[in-house]
Amino acid sequence: MPHSYHNMNKGIHAMYKTLLVPVDGSAHAERALAVAAELARSGGATLHLLNVPESAPDNIGILVGGSTEPMSEVEREKLAEGVRKAGQQVIDKAKAAVDLAGIEVKELVRQGKPGERIIEVAEEVNADAIVMGSRGMSDLRGMVVGSVSHRVSHTAGCNVITVT
Repeated sequence: MPHSYHNMNKGIHAMYKTLLVPVDGSAHAERALAVAAELARSGGATLHLLNVPESAPDNIGILVGGSTEPMSEVEREKLAEGVRKAGQQVIDKAKAAVDLAGIEVKELVRQGKPGERIIEVAEEVNADAIVMGSRGMSDLRGMVVGSVSHRVSHTAGCNVITVT
């Protein structure tokens, strides 16, 4: 029995050549990345690390006590650049927390609604599976609007591995 399980397990690992791993700085995301790294290492898969900072609303000035005028294109681009840098820092932190030696890793930062962007990027990179944490940084908000992992697992066109 263990031998057949072992062979079956090898076949499963070989199925995954492209893994998408959304990271948000949470411990759950780091555990998911560790699982994805083991899958990638055993099957020679490429990991696509994705961070999805949510887009700032057009009326961000009002929300932070500033102007009631809509943001200019220059202000919007400055904000977007800051968000991209913050997203890259989240990816860098995740990479530092998990041994990724010998694994091909690609990095993506996309703004928007996390659930939607994860599905879009999975299709874009032709992911065989999405490996993600069961909860993220916005647990409280997730309880109100439905968790990202729940949405992704019900709408993805590929396997979704949820790590607790």
